[in-house]
Amino acid sequence: MTRIPHDTSGEPNPLKAFPLDQLRRRTSMKWRTYPEDVLPVWVAEMDVTPPGPVVRAVTDAMESGDTGYPAGTAYAEALAAFADKRWNWPGLAVERTAIVPDVMLGVVEMLRLVTGPGDPVVVNPPVYPPFYDFARHADRRVVEAPLGDDGRLDLDVLERAFRGATEGGGRAAYLLCSPHNPTGTVHTAEELTGVAALAERHGVRVVADEIHAPLVLGGARFVPYLSVPGGERGLSLMSASKAWNLAGLKAALAIAGAGAGDDLARMPEVVGHGPSHVGILAHTAALRDGTGWLDALLDGLDANRRLLAGLLAEHLPAVRYRPGDATYLAWLDCRDLGLGDDPAEVFLEHGRVALTGGLPFGTGGAGHARLNLATSPEVLTEAVR
Repeated sequence: MTRIPHDTSGEPNPLKAFPLDQLRRRTSMKWRTYPEDVLPVWVAEMDVTPPGPVVRAVTDAMESGDTGYPAGTAYAEALAAFADKRWNWPGLAVERTAIVPDVMLGVVEMLRLVTGPGDPVVVNPPVYPPFYDFARHADRRVVEAPLGDDGRLDLDVLERAFRGATEGGGRAAYLLCSPHNPTGTVHTAEELTGVAALAERHGVRVVADEIHAPLVLGGARFVPYLSVPGGERGLSLMSASKAWNLAGLKAALAIAGAGAGDDLARMPEVVGHGPSHVGILAHTAALRDGTGWLDALLDGLDANRRLLAGLLAEHLPAVRYRPGDATYLAWLDCRDLGLGDDPAEVFLEHGRVALTGGLPFGTGGAGHARLNLATSPEVLTEAVR
């Protein structure tokens, strides 16, 4: 499955659209959590405006009063077409999809389908903190299988976790983050095929959070988990929210592999009441008509990734940074700075820059911080300075 490289769209870099004084007028979490003297480069919100087709879709809905309940499969059809063109994956079956409010609420519903209360859910720390929070809130038990020192999946560690999770014949799930947040690791087809083989051998059900799939940079290639041999019994969650900055317009899709359609069919019908109809219109427009904007964004993120590496080498050489191949998040190893387990707290107190602390990411998070690259080069430069 050969990745089709993104195009040079000719569109302007979306990350250069807003000066800092305009960004500070926003009322979302990124810009309202901290005092005005703090520069926020933490939570996963981008400093962009959505592409024109998304703005028009939402505006048209408002002007025509099309603000009711969601219906139809347009979102799934748009994602299937995007997956076919972008990832050369024609296997996303619209009939094996369901709309859900967002990816993490969809994850919870998938875990409820394939596990019971108290059952284990395997995760790969350091990993997105809500994996812990949502799994525990759903009365599941989190089991860690840490990434290797190279930031990649360690199949030996994963197998030990699977074996322990299914001792005695109980049910277990594996919550896969692909691409991985916070490291930006893009799992290879070989790695994912190995995961599928282990899951089948031990009877573990795979639920893949693939929300960052459109945000793969450079020459890397995103491989949908459901596309690999053995992935047929897997479940996936995808959304346009991260790649097009639509978190405030709630919508996502649950997708079943060829061997998991019956599981998805058991999801309660009321779950589909949660997504926003206007959100679905926006996400559909992004996937259908926002790819030029996305390509310009990817170029801007790639430039910011290189900029950050240079800035750190110049101003903070003790910070170790391995640029990831996906997401707009940078995972910074600050242990050599001697700032303790939570360097983000020190950066906030003394530098008035807000990053996301590493401790909630689980094993391997101490001494680290996550920085959001999806901002202008000027803001990124000021944050490091």
